[in-house]
Formats: sequence, structure tokens, C-alpha cells
Amino acid sequence: MDRKTDRTINRTTFKKNLPVINISQESSSTTMNSQGLLSDETLRALDNACRNWGAFQVVGHGIDPQSIKSLQQAMHAFFRQPVSRKNLISRTSENPWGFYDRELTNNTRDKKEVYDYGPNDNAGRTPQWPSDLPEFQLAILAMYQAFEKLSFSLLSAIAVNLGLAPQQLTDNFLPSHSSFLRLNHYPASPGDDFGVNAHTDAGGLTILLLDSQPGLEIYQGGRWHLVDAREDALLVHMGDVIQVWSNDRYMAPLHRVAPINQIERFSAPFFFNPTYTTDYEPLRTMVDAANPPRYRSINWGEFRAQRTAGDYADYGEEIQISHFRIRN
Repeated sequence: MDRKTDRTINRTTFKKNLPVINISQESSSTTMNSQGLLSDETLRALDNACRNWGAFQVVGHGIDPQSIKSLQQAMHAFFRQPVSRKNLISRTSENPWGFYDRELTNNTRDKKEVYDYGPNDNAGRTPQWPSDLPEFQLAILAMYQAFEKLSFSLLSAIAVNLGLAPQQLTDNFLPSHSSFLRLNHYPASPGDDFGVNAHTDAGGLTILLLDSQPGLEIYQGGRWHLVDAREDALLVHMGDVIQVWSNDRYMAPLHRVAPINQIERFSAPFFFNPTYTTDYEPLRTMVDAANPPRYRSINWGEFRAQRTAGDYADYGEEIQISHFRIRN
């Protein structure tokens, strides 16, 4: 199947639960191994999930339930403001942090509105905060830090599974990664248009907080699968950067948001992305005579800039890692 948007995709979905992985140190099945990481058993479960799905649900992640509740309350309060209020902090092509309700995915308009937060990088990317929601900023910053910590832990485990030392991929995210936290609101909208059209995420990995309304679908095994909305879990899936590093061992999953017909839906993804100066290509541990490199080197800053430009306007075919694939 073409990994770009296909408006003719059969919209029948099937229920096949994603792997659920417990990473709690208190769980007997996740006792730390000699490297200070998750147990060998849990690392194998993580590897299997990444190879078969490119995604999994994680429980025992250690994020404070009150922080999650505060984020959900802040998200609801923000999106229920009048559009005129939200537009006071609209993002722009120069400053991507703020409110936006006209985003495109693979050249097709999404049926959602978003708020994006990323740190001030002293290069024009500056956070914007709603002036009349005093708890909003605190909730955003607390969850950004919690997702960041969890992302680095998962990155270390993924590095080990790809044959590296635990911290060997970390340098690509330091001293200042380009990650951001997004709040999504999908208003109830009669019709069969998708909330977000089929795509893969461009960055390293994505951690997603879902609400109680199912709607996210992942394409696997020739079918679309509706993801369970588990209250105790976070969804984690690979992005294109890890797909390239792994030389296609871990595929970034094609996913979409089903039409939102009757009940509005909210979600909060954290996009864990490397520094803008990072150049990525298949890792040496993933390449041998039987598995030659499948991608040329890609610069994240240039790739991200082109992908972001496509969020605002239809400039033709959106850039994909397939444009860097080596044709053997």
C-alpha cells in the first residue's frame, strides 16, 4: 500500500488490540537489567511491538494522573473559547507555536483545531499563552516535561534494541531538541471526512494521550485497526526518523483519525524530535551485506521545514522519507 494519503482506502476498520507494555519498575516483569534499563523480557516485547506494529500502548509510565487530568481540563477550557479568542494567539509560518484550525495533512484539510507548544528557541519560535486561562501554562509545561522524560527513557530502550549503547541516540536530541506538545480538538462534524488523513509522523517518536472516545486508526496487515482508548495507557508509535535509523526494521505506522460524527474528541500528542542540525541515516548496526542502507542521509531541520510548509498550503506532493530512499 502507498504510505501516502489514499482517499480510496476501504474505510472498514477491524478491532485488533495493540500490544500493551508495562514499564513500571515495580512490576515483577520489568525488573531492571544490568544496563539499568527495562528487563530483557520487556525489551523483547518492545522490539516485537515496534517490528510488527511500529506502535504499542504503555502502562506503568509513572506520569502523575493529576498532571494528565490538569492537561485535559486545560485543553477543554481552551478549545471551548470563542474562535476570536483563540485567534489572538494564532501561529504563523514564522512562529509555529499557538492556535491553528486550517492545517493540511498530505495536501488535504484536517477536520480539527490545534494548539502547539514548544520552548522559546531565540530564533522566532516563541510560546503563546491564552491570557484568561491562568492554569493553562502550568498544565502544558508539566506535561511537556513528563513526556520529555518518558521519551528519553523509551529512546534508550529502542537504542539497545537496535544494537547500540543506551545513550547512543540521545546526542541527536541534545542540547535542545525540536519536540513539541500539541492539543487536538476534533469537533463533531457530520460526514465522512477524516479528522486527520492517513500519514506517518515525521520525527523520532510520538507519545499520545487519548480521551475516552476512540477514533485513531492504525494500518497494519492490510487493514485499518481502531485503537482502544485505555484510560491507564499512553499510545507510543515510531516516527520516520526511527524508521530510517532502523533501516526499515521499525516502520513508522500509517495512521489516521476516523470521521467524528456525533461526539467531539480530544487528544494530546507529544512529538519527540531531534535537534534541527541532526543528520540521520541507517545505523551501522542495521546495515550488512544482506541489508544494505535503504536511505540517503537526511537533515532534520531541512526536512521539518518542508513538512511544516505543507501544513499551511498545498504546495504539491508533501516531502516524505521515500524521496530519500536508495533504489538498489
